[in-house]
Amino acid sequence: MEGIPIPALILDDNNIVLHYNKSFNKILKSNNLHGLNILNVFSTWTPSTESKIIYAEYRDKNYIFLEGFLSNPKHRLLIGQDTEELSMLRKENKELKNLNRELDAIIENSYDGIYITDKNGKTLKTNSAIERITSIPKEYYIGKNVNDLIGRGILKNSVTNKVLELKRTVSVVQKNYAGNETILTGSPVINEQGEVEKVITNIRDLSDLNELQAELVKVNKLNDKYKKELNRLRNKPDKLMGIITKSEQMKIIYDTALRIANIDTTVLILGETGVGKDVLANYIFTNSSRSQGGEFVKVNCGAIPPELLESELFGYESGAFTGANNKGKPGMFEMADKGILFLDEIGELSLQLQVKLLRVLQEGELQRVGGTKPKKIDVRVIAATNRNLKNMVENGEFREDLYYRLNVIPIKIPPLRERRDDILPMVQLFLDQVNEKYKINKNFNYDLKNFFLYYYWPGNIRELSNLIERLAVTTYEEFITMEDLPIEYRQSNDVTINSIVPLKEAVEVAEKKVLTLAAEKYDNTYEIAKALETSQPTIVRKLKKYKIFL
Repeated sequence: MEGIPIPALILDDNNIVLHYNKSFNKILKSNNLHGLNILNVFSTWTPSTESKIIYAEYRDKNYIFLEGFLSNPKHRLLIGQDTEELSMLRKENKELKNLNRELDAIIENSYDGIYITDKNGKTLKTNSAIERITSIPKEYYIGKNVNDLIGRGILKNSVTNKVLELKRTVSVVQKNYAGNETILTGSPVINEQGEVEKVITNIRDLSDLNELQAELVKVNKLNDKYKKELNRLRNKPDKLMGIITKSEQMKIIYDTALRIANIDTTVLILGETGVGKDVLANYIFTNSSRSQGGEFVKVNCGAIPPELLESELFGYESGAFTGANNKGKPGMFEMADKGILFLDEIGELSLQLQVKLLRVLQEGELQRVGGTKPKKIDVRVIAATNRNLKNMVENGEFREDLYYRLNVIPIKIPPLRERRDDILPMVQLFLDQVNEKYKINKNFNYDLKNFFLYYYWPGNIRELSNLIERLAVTTYEEFITMEDLPIEYRQSNDVTINSIVPLKEAVEVAEKKVLTLAAEKYDNTYEIAKALETSQPTIVRKLKKYKIFL
């Protein structure tokens, strides 16, 4: 009796109360019902003529009882419910059904594919959109495990398994069964115990987004022309152009550059050839107050013959040397007065010029070649090099006092291979620029974008930009594929080392290549660990480090 959660009592054949539970006792608020005639307890007690139902009233409240049979034919079991509560339960049940219908309608009419599995990867529900995206009827998926679908080739990888493993939202981009690029975002449904109960995956066909993007570019084309014309009129054609800061490293670098833009001291930009040292220097100038009153003057110290570099930097007076202009000529320092002088490849300066440069930095004045009077100048110097100046100092090739004078605010730009989040945005930027420059409409396929993402790029951004322009102007088809790559790149097989690099970097390149191949061949981290003869936690950590997804 006490196990029944609603009011219940037992009567004999004379309607005398034999037993009742606590729920029934709450109705009458009495502990002395045994032996009472039930007809005397309720103000009304009306049995229905159609069925075993009894309607009763007690203190202005209505109840309904359902009569059941016991093993003893002389006893009757009555189970009751407050009609008002019963009405509320029916209403809540109706609302719940309506809510379920609404949710079903939302899922079914979603333009994106929706795929729901339980904690074991078994498919519970999906919608009709998945048929459009995968060309497979939605009924095919119901009841099937995602691992079985992978085994049959229906799915390449399972975002569901990643969500179950990591217990968080996971997004991956992959080709579907129909060969289209799709983005899959799986989100866990967590129960009160903190366990994943279900996984809801949203599937979007990226080909639709690419078409929308093309339309957006077309609509905004006129607006872009206006912006470029404004930049030209301001005489700053490179202002904020070609800057990509998707990676955390570059965000930090450009945030630092912005903060020190108006701190009037020397900056030393370090990094390999082609990483964009001049772009960063121009960014500092653009965001400084010096851009309002001076110019950004760039000098490549390694491109000018040493015998001419002194006069180019510091200028010369009339008659200073044979062939000199009769009126003399101002040097780059004077041209950059009130602005910024960018000394690229500073490591190529001769020791003699290093002495003269140090004097300018310390005293804020220069003396032209052949001149006798010093001239005050107001120039901020930004220097850059791909060489190790500290080693040059130790070898006597670079003055120590000049090194410390330049190295007040050092900023090191990492090579492109260490900030791969920037690569695909750069690819799109350079491709857009080339398409506009040559009035063409080229694009890259999925595999070629993947090559761009994982190639070693010894020439960094400059190499990437040159390769994109080369592909765009030498390929006949609008859609460029891996087969269009120059032979030296195709032979590299995605990753190559064709220059001397630190041993640690070489090891990481090889390690990433092996892990990428293993991830394509095996279904999970345990199989990869077994094949590579290492532990599963190590594989998980390495895959996360190199952003390789199963």
